[in-house]
Amino acid sequence: MMKWMKRFFLVSAFLTLTGIGAIVVIYYHVKADLPDVASIQDIQLQVPMKVFSLDGELLSQYGEKKRIPLARKDVPEQLIHAFLATEDSRYYQHFGIDPIGIARAAMVYASTGQARQGASTITQQVARNFFLTREKTFIRKIKEIFIAVQIEQILTKDEILMLYLNKISLGQRSYGVGAAAQVYYGKSVEELTLPQMAVLAGLPKAPSRLNPIYSPANAKKRRNIVLARMLDEKYITQAEFDEAAQSPITGKYHGAEITLSAHYVAEVARNKLVELYGEQRSYNDGFSVYTTINKKTQEAANKAVIENLHAYDQRHGYRGAKKVLWQAPDENWSVEDIAARLKKEPSFADLRPAVVMQVDDKSIQVITKDSGTEIQTIGWDGLKWARPFKSDSRQGKPPKTAAEIVSAGEQIWVRQVDQLLELSQYPDASAAFVSLNPQDGAITSMVGGFSFVQSKFNRVTQAKRQVGSNIKPFIYSAALDNGYTLATLVNDAPINQWSGSAAWRPKNSPPVYDGPIRLRRALGQSKNVVSVRLVQDLGFSKIISQLEKFGFNKEDIPRNNTIALGSASASPLEVATGYAIIANGGYKIEPYLIERIEDSYGTVIYQAAPKTVCRDCKKLYKQQAQSELLTPNASAESRLGQVCSISPISEEQIAVPAISEETAFLTRELLYTAVWGGGSWQHKTGWNGTGWRAANALKRRDIGGKTGTTNDSKDAWFSGYVGNTAATFWIGFDNFDRNLGKAAWNSNLGKEQISGGEFGGRTALPGWIDFMKETALSQPVQKPARPNKISTARIDRTTGLLTYKTDYTTRFEYFNAGSTPTEYTDEAGSTEPPLFELGDQEKTDNNPASADELF
Repeated sequence: MMKWMKRFFLVSAFLTLTGIGAIVVIYYHVKADLPDVASIQDIQLQVPMKVFSLDGELLSQYGEKKRIPLARKDVPEQLIHAFLATEDSRYYQHFGIDPIGIARAAMVYASTGQARQGASTITQQVARNFFLTREKTFIRKIKEIFIAVQIEQILTKDEILMLYLNKISLGQRSYGVGAAAQVYYGKSVEELTLPQMAVLAGLPKAPSRLNPIYSPANAKKRRNIVLARMLDEKYITQAEFDEAAQSPITGKYHGAEITLSAHYVAEVARNKLVELYGEQRSYNDGFSVYTTINKKTQEAANKAVIENLHAYDQRHGYRGAKKVLWQAPDENWSVEDIAARLKKEPSFADLRPAVVMQVDDKSIQVITKDSGTEIQTIGWDGLKWARPFKSDSRQGKPPKTAAEIVSAGEQIWVRQVDQLLELSQYPDASAAFVSLNPQDGAITSMVGGFSFVQSKFNRVTQAKRQVGSNIKPFIYSAALDNGYTLATLVNDAPINQWSGSAAWRPKNSPPVYDGPIRLRRALGQSKNVVSVRLVQDLGFSKIISQLEKFGFNKEDIPRNNTIALGSASASPLEVATGYAIIANGGYKIEPYLIERIEDSYGTVIYQAAPKTVCRDCKKLYKQQAQSELLTPNASAESRLGQVCSISPISEEQIAVPAISEETAFLTRELLYTAVWGGGSWQHKTGWNGTGWRAANALKRRDIGGKTGTTNDSKDAWFSGYVGNTAATFWIGFDNFDRNLGKAAWNSNLGKEQISGGEFGGRTALPGWIDFMKETALSQPVQKPARPNKISTARIDRTTGLLTYKTDYTTRFEYFNAGSTPTEYTDEAGSTEPPLFELGDQEKTDNNPASADELF
């Protein structure tokens, strides 16, 4: 016996030494091919770019791989138990490889001839995922073992486990448990149930075949195997196993959890990031881009564009069904077939596809994409608008029954309006809206079209359209810089100008002419011929130079008289920026959309430094930089921050004047009049500004704005400001051959409908108003300070001259220094003081003029 034991010991020792020697030989054989395992500490997982609003709402996500990196504390213990029970039950006991597991796998292979049981530990899977390929070779397996052992020496068990849980592919382009929880269940890992955790833990074996979207049956079998392993390892009780094993498979595809619809904003941000960092880094380095928009203003902008386009489209008539699936006497499709078809149809904005099942006298029965097999009713209130579309300027007779509008078997568009389901259609026209903060140019909302899904073209930034009368405030500001006043009379009379053999006869719209008219009223009523006379008097060079001060591109401005009527082309963003400069007192600001960029660790790597309006900064900086009131030895920037309400701000960030504050003040006055009008309604001399609908709807005295309509109504605009928001709304057709036309009165609808020709005040202004109702009304009224060089004087409304009267035929008017009239329209001898020089703000309270008169 001792002899055999001695032999056994010697053989065992020999085999052990031989094995060790073999391992050493193999190690040195593959050593040159082994990676630098220490680099795993510096490996950065591929994480998609995310774009957020300023208040943290997710707008979009970009990148090939979906991944949400998690820390150990963020992963529920039960989810970790599910993976450990399935993939590596002795994970916390082994040193990178599991000898027991290897022996068991070897015995199974020896007895069956098949590799039915895996022996790779989680650490080995980390080694393979980060450093090796998935080829099934002996050498690759040896390398995997050596790398796993080295990883265990460098990282803690929890660090290795999190690399595994964040790296592993789990199907549907999701990598890591964080992304998989979102993709399959639309949840964070903390919200997962036990059955859902078990489904995820079963995916590493074959993610494309076992995921609940591809095969619910396969996913259920694999899930129950995971649950059984958890029960064996005593991670769950028998009762928990029984309940979880009986639960249905509920997984379905969920995209990124977008919490705010702002696709055009996200696309601008994406392009900017690629420009800064290139595609590879932008899509994989986990950047978080925070834009300047916020949820309240963006949702208001979305709604304004969508509702205004629907309103325009519906008053021009119904263009018919999208498709016809069957016609009588053909047999109706089954409810199940219809529901299956609608699931494959796309949705756009608030539009959902639907199929008409039955047509009654004043209602129809439909199945919608969102209703499954449930039949819904659209009543007459959701149908009666739909008279036939004939052309952009002609509509058919209003319908009397539902059968005049649709037929059974037609695939149509519907939308939900409050609690009412309504027949609808995809708008033919396009629109754009943008709002920004006039003080620094931060874009607070942007909508580049009806649906980003249908059209990626961003009309806010990419469309150059003729601006129509939106250009007039800038032309008038040039006149104010060159000797004109708000009281200057300009002849509102027809113009006949010959050029060679052709005549140019610009007309007012409507074609009403009032003879000599004050500049204030001319802008308020948008007199075309007055604008032409200003351009002719000042010359093209002065006008174009003035437009450049507001940010317009010289190349887009024609050098002829049509500039007076808005033949220059500009994007809605350029127009809004120009109006923001007027609103902020004449300071040059530049619109910007990205507030900051953070890397995957939350470190800010880019911070916007916009030009900001700070009227007193430079003056106070010069006067007080060395004052004892300021912190001694402070830097220039910090000293400036102490004297400026906007802090911190560098001297380079202070916005410089684009125009004088006096000109900006007087131009704002013109734009107030374009909204509020003038005259005395009591004495039947009152008149409306072209933007009167804004005054009626918003009822604020700090509204300034201007309508704009181009020839043949191809473009309609409204631009202006309320409170501390400047915004532009544009509507028109992408097809330049079409114009906005006109809509006849629809006897099926009520008194609130819009009819007649389409132009800025009718077509664009309602959308602008809707936005401001939701956003600007909560802001305090902005009453800009009157510059010291501006004075007031009572003038006669007809002549623009000084007057001794104080009745409705007069008003107080603002004048720049040295421009106050010196002539009187009255006879001398009155004791009434005609002139009130108000050179500082303190005297304003003593001004006998009412607020209405001053506006």
